[in-house]
Amino acid sequence: MATDDVAQLADSLAKTGVEDGELSYKGQGRKLDDAQSVEEMVKEIQDFEGLQALRLEGNTVGVEAARAIAKALETKSALKRCYWSDMFTGRLRSEIPPALNSLGDALMLAGARLTVLDLSDNAFGPDGVKGIENLLKSSTCYTLQELRLNNCGMGIGGGKILAAALIYNHKKSSAEGSPFSLKVFVAGRNRLENDGATALAQAFKLIGSMEEVHMPQNGINHAGVTALAEAMQHNPGLRILNLNDNTFTEKGAIAMAQALKHLRSIQVINFGDCLVRPEGAKAIAASVSEGLPILKELNLSYGEITEDAALVVAQAVKDKDQLEKLDLNGNCIGEDGCRALKVAMEAMNMSELLGSLSDDEGEPEDDDDDDEDEDDDEEEDDDEEDVDEEEVEEEEEEEEEEESTGNKFSTPQSAPRPPEVSSFLSFPSPDKLLKLGPTRALLIEQQVDVSDAAKTAEAFLKIASVYKEDNNEVKNAVLDSIDGLLRKAFTSSSFQGYSFVSSLLVLLGLIKSEDKVKPVIVVPGHLQALEHVVRQDYFPKESVAVLEAFMSRNNKTLEPCGNAKNNLQSTLQRVRSQS
Repeated sequence: MATDDVAQLADSLAKTGVEDGELSYKGQGRKLDDAQSVEEMVKEIQDFEGLQALRLEGNTVGVEAARAIAKALETKSALKRCYWSDMFTGRLRSEIPPALNSLGDALMLAGARLTVLDLSDNAFGPDGVKGIENLLKSSTCYTLQELRLNNCGMGIGGGKILAAALIYNHKKSSAEGSPFSLKVFVAGRNRLENDGATALAQAFKLIGSMEEVHMPQNGINHAGVTALAEAMQHNPGLRILNLNDNTFTEKGAIAMAQALKHLRSIQVINFGDCLVRPEGAKAIAASVSEGLPILKELNLSYGEITEDAALVVAQAVKDKDQLEKLDLNGNCIGEDGCRALKVAMEAMNMSELLGSLSDDEGEPEDDDDDDEDEDDDEEEDDDEEDVDEEEVEEEEEEEEEEESTGNKFSTPQSAPRPPEVSSFLSFPSPDKLLKLGPTRALLIEQQVDVSDAAKTAEAFLKIASVYKEDNNEVKNAVLDSIDGLLRKAFTSSSFQGYSFVSSLLVLLGLIKSEDKVKPVIVVPGHLQALEHVVRQDYFPKESVAVLEAFMSRNNKTLEPCGNAKNNLQSTLQRVRSQS
């Protein structure tokens, strides 16, 4: 080959970026208005044997230019990857659908089998989706694995058209023995809202092969989030779920937490700026704790999460040995809470995984007013709760009538609570505890629902409130009862120890809860019993550091318990240093 020919070929390759069957015009800023403007490009496409990928992003393509390029693609049956993002800058929206139709028709005519279609950053709206509708329904897309439509302004209408096309594709491809198995879906910043998201959720539920779903900034609230959550349960191979900057609220977060229980392959969860709130964060934490063995990143930033919920989230990741980042920035944790959170992460040797907390909003102000903008259907929910309460009252009246008629043969659904135990747990006193006899620990265990961390914490404090250091009989009765209760709780596979500690701190008045739980009046017995508990083998050592952080604060609620507080602090420090 002549030197000039070699130089010309090298120059051509440099301009187009040929690599592994790929022809690239990426980022060249060409203004391609008509057939003449793409003559060189068309010839290069025609002459490229075995073309597998075509990059047109970063140029602006008009209708006539698109038709000319499409003509060259009609024989390219090996084409698999179309990177066509940002290629209609400055074009009228009316120009985009016919341009896309031409390109899509060419791919179908060629008999291509696409694996990647990227049309991101083309503000084509619902009409643009119509321009690719036939393509998505065709056999050319039966093999599609990645569909990227980020920042296309599809809107609700476009989302519905897209969902219908994907569902049609799956049904047709399944009928032909090769079910559509999309793996990656990207559609951020598209104003899909609830209706668009719900339509797409139906498609995801049917497809069942999703590995990555990215739908940030779409104006989706809890109704759409709930639909997506249900759909995700049918995609067990999901690795990345990014719904950043949508509005979950507690309802959506709890629904998504339920979905996470089915997603053991999940590696990245991005629910940042989603307003998950404390109860939503706790629900997500519970799912994280119970599963997600290969989780690498959890983003719950900017979600109005309070201190107690943040600590629950931190404890939930303690066994995630592949975790790379926990992001809780921009929440309502407060200065002391941020300090406690760092202590908790340090105690688990995970401090370097905690992201910055520099944008924390501080502790939320007390507000007795209900959130007016919480949910549009709150009143409906309240009505349903009223009906449920009426049904419960009717059932209770029926049970009372049965008891009054002396029905000896009816079998109650659960054993009635012994009056002595009920009396003690309602109004604790040393005498009542002693009167329960030597089986008191077992009786209390049987009556407290240890699957509920908050109820277990409440029961612990009630038992501990009658502790007497100078009365060995009462002291031993208290400690035996507490050991029996907490050992049963902490050895249960379903018990959430971090929720117990969080509830305990709320009840002691050391942290605030969004639920406005009324703290108990702290007595020395509470702290003396707790000092005993932290030394036991059933109590998780990672929780010791959290308790130590809170006990070191200057808090008025603990002022009447000076000696007991000091002794507890010393014990916590000693236990932590030994672990």
